[in-house]
Amino acid sequence: MGRRIIFAIGVLLILAGALWALQGAGMVMWPASSFMLQQQEWVTYGVVTALLGLALIGLARRRR
Repeated sequence: MGRRIIFAIGVLLILAGALWALQGAGMVMWPASSFMLQQQEWVTYGVVTALLGLALIGLARRRR
């Protein structure tokens, strides 16, 4: 995969992970019907997903 694709996937993972973590923590209550709201395990899943995205961005920046 190209650097730009890896970078873009990393950014998307960070954004998705942040949303999941915030929903799990009850800080973002959208959408109201989400099963993730105020569920502690989604904070963990979100943080792990965001860290994976950060690692992909680091990988993309190192590739030349």
